[in-house]
Parts: sequence; C-alpha cells; structure tokens
Amino acid sequence: MRKYLLLSVCALGAMTANIAPHHALAQVVQNDQNLSLTIYGDNRALVEDIRTVNFKKGRSTVSLPNVSSQINAPSATFVADGIEIVEQNFDFDLLTPNKLMQKSVGEYVQIIRTNPGTGVETRERAKVLAVNGGVVVQIGRRIEVLRDDNLPTRVIFDKIPDNLRAEPTLSVMVDSQAAGSRSASLTYLTGGLSWRADYVLLFDENAKKMDFQGWATLTNNTNTTFSNAKTSLIAGHVGKQNRNRYNNYNNNRNIRSGGNQANPHERIGDNYLYPLPGTTTIASQQTKQVSFIDVQNAKAEKSYEYVARGYQSNKDPQNVDVRIVFSNSREAGLGEALPKGTIRVYAKDKQGRSQFIGEDTITHVAAGSELALKIGEAFDVTVKSTQMATNIISKRRTDTTMKYEIKNAKTEPVKVTIRQQLWGWRTEYDIRAESHDSRTPDAYSRVWTIDVPAEGTSTLEFTIRETRSY
Repeated sequence: MRKYLLLSVCALGAMTANIAPHHALAQVVQNDQNLSLTIYGDNRALVEDIRTVNFKKGRSTVSLPNVSSQINAPSATFVADGIEIVEQNFDFDLLTPNKLMQKSVGEYVQIIRTNPGTGVETRERAKVLAVNGGVVVQIGRRIEVLRDDNLPTRVIFDKIPDNLRAEPTLSVMVDSQAAGSRSASLTYLTGGLSWRADYVLLFDENAKKMDFQGWATLTNNTNTTFSNAKTSLIAGHVGKQNRNRYNNYNNNRNIRSGGNQANPHERIGDNYLYPLPGTTTIASQQTKQVSFIDVQNAKAEKSYEYVARGYQSNKDPQNVDVRIVFSNSREAGLGEALPKGTIRVYAKDKQGRSQFIGEDTITHVAAGSELALKIGEAFDVTVKSTQMATNIISKRRTDTTMKYEIKNAKTEPVKVTIRQQLWGWRTEYDIRAESHDSRTPDAYSRVWTIDVPAEGTSTLEFTIRETRSY
C-alpha cells in the first residue's frame, strides 16, 4: 500500500486553527477525561464524558475529540457553569491516506522517489487531478498515474484539509461569562455499542444439578476506544421508534411460568441495571466478555416432552423434545433475573470431559420463573398421535378423542410429558375422559406425564370438549 507523509507540526496547527476561524479556541485538558457508559442491548449506548476545559471569556469553540464515531449528534448536551451554547458541529470525516488524497484534488503536492540502487531522492511538484480507483497527477506537461509498484515513493502534503479530523470530534461554540478552567459534561447517545447475554449451563443429569454462568458480551463497532470507563448494562426493553412490537414473543415456548421474585440488581424504570465492577476499556472494533452470574449446584433436571398443537393424526412417529427444566428462583439456588440471550448446555462424558449437548434462546426472564430449554430431540423416544373421533354435539360444542402412543427404545424407563396446546380464545375446555390424570398449568394447555417402561410402550387417551362462546 502506498504511504503518504504528512507535515505533522504545521499541518496539525493549521487544522486546529481552521475549526473556528472567527472565534478563539478553548483548551480541553485531555488527561482527566472521565467516562461513564450505559450500554443497551439494541446497538445503543449513553455516554457521559466529563473533561476539564480552560474557557476563554466570551465566544470560543470547544473542540472535543475522541467522541464516538456513531454519535447521535442531536442527542448531545454540553453543560458547564457559566456558559451558553451557541452551536455545535460533529466532524466525522476522518483523516486517512485515501481521504487525504481525495481532499487534495486540485491542489499541489510533492512526490519524492528514491532510487533503490543509489538511494538518491528526486522531488517533483505535482497537481492532483483525480482519485478514482487510482491517483492521477500532472507533473509539468505530463500526466502520470501513481502506481503501486513497490518503488520507494512518498507524497508530501502542504497541509491537512480543514474538514478532515484525526479522530471523531464534536465542536461546540460557547459564550462564557468568565475565563478559567472548570469541569464540563458531554452526554450523548451513540450507535455501535451493544451487549448481549451468553450463558453456559453445565448439567449433571444424575445429581439433577447444574452450574450456571452468565457472560455479558460487549461489542464496540465504532471507531472510538472508550478507556477506563465506568460501565453499566441495561437489561430490558427500552422504547425505540419503529420497534417491532412482537420482538418479545416467546417463540421457543421455553418459559413455562412467569416469575414473582424481586431481582437484587438496581432498577431504572422497569429495566434492570447491571454495573460492571471497577472500570473497563472497550477498544474500537472489539468484543469482550465480563461475567455477571456465577452459580453452582442449582436444581435442574431433564425432561422428555411432546407438544401437540391442535388435534391431528401423524402418519409417522415424532421424536420427543429433550428439555432442561429449572427455576431461576432463590429456592432453586439461582434467584436472578435473566436478560435475553443464548443458553448453551454442556454435560460431562464418562471420561469427565465437557461435551456440548444443545442450546436455546430466551427472552428477558424475571426471577422465580420456570424454564424448559429445548436442547434437541430424543433419538429413541417417539410419539405417534391419532385423532380417534370427533363428535359435533352442537354448533358451538365439539368432543374430540385423541390417542398418543409413546414408545421407548432405551434400556431404562422414562417419563414423557404430553402437552396439548389449546386455542383458548373465548373457548372453554373440559376433559370428559382420560387414561391418565392431567394438570392445567395455564388456560392454553393440558398436560399429562406418562411413565414409559424400558423398551416398552405406553398409551395416553383422552376426550376433550370444546364449548365456544361465539
């Protein structure tokens, strides 16, 4: 890649002087920058940036470099004692070799070539004509294309263009009542910063226990590094224009009951705030993980489950779901609200090595909830459903008889849960007959738990009556 040499001292001085040509420039003290980040899960963050500024009396321009490259400029507020804001500008056209050459079209530069054999340098003054897939210059009467031919070549520019910045910069014109140094606070929203929850669940089937760890995965897709920042994470749904109202729907149907236990973390509105310990540096284009949940020996167990949506006959037997069932309640050993994310499940083999056995995603889950994570399907436990009869009693009343044949090819007995999903809307359901006792966890399902012997078969039959009010 061709490298361009900049006139560093003079050029930087010229750039700084051109930020506000008609007003004095207030000095920003960089080494006392105090950053606080509140990161949301939807590619947004709130940045509070406190710096010391040496204000001049009257109007001056405060230059605040190293703000986020994805700053939401209309959201920015700049506050200091004894000042009024006149205007603010966000300069996001960053200084790069390519940008520098593009901004120099029509200007003159010096081209220095070094003879690789003798080391002798030759200098020529050239006018930049175009930068379109290559650099075209005019040297005297000849037109030349700068080629990337590995010959030692440098380009020297007289100055840095006024609208190019070495880093994203917010310029604020202020009117100060008095001169002097004092603290100033810049607060703004930015895109490009986000976090998600990732969980690791190590399951012990024999002990019916699990170790559960939650990681906050932070991602910085901006061109800005946030150094030594006090960082907090918001778990919840913060209002945003045009947000999809169905994002919260529990598509995986893995939350079986809502929680009713308070979370120990601080609440902001109806969202939870997770402050990270100490300070952290989130570099530009970096992903990093910070632990926020670490629990050992919480209660958990494996469940085989078949979910029937509607009454239908299946020609072929269906494999049952394999689920890890646990409560995130205090009594079960957890007691934590779980921000939405992916839970990856592992189990140890006979050699004691951890093996990945499946994963599931969750939405935000309140503490005290019952979860049933689907991690796969059983290879050797199947269910075949048959609609035995449909009896239309009246226009609004129907009896349906269903049969579920459950086969177990394992060498040990298993329990299989049959979950019959119901429509529920303006409809009453009544079990008229059943071969096994059912339970009613909610208005939209009936549940049976069937013991199936090793290398054996069990059958569930029931008749259910629907009475519609429409």
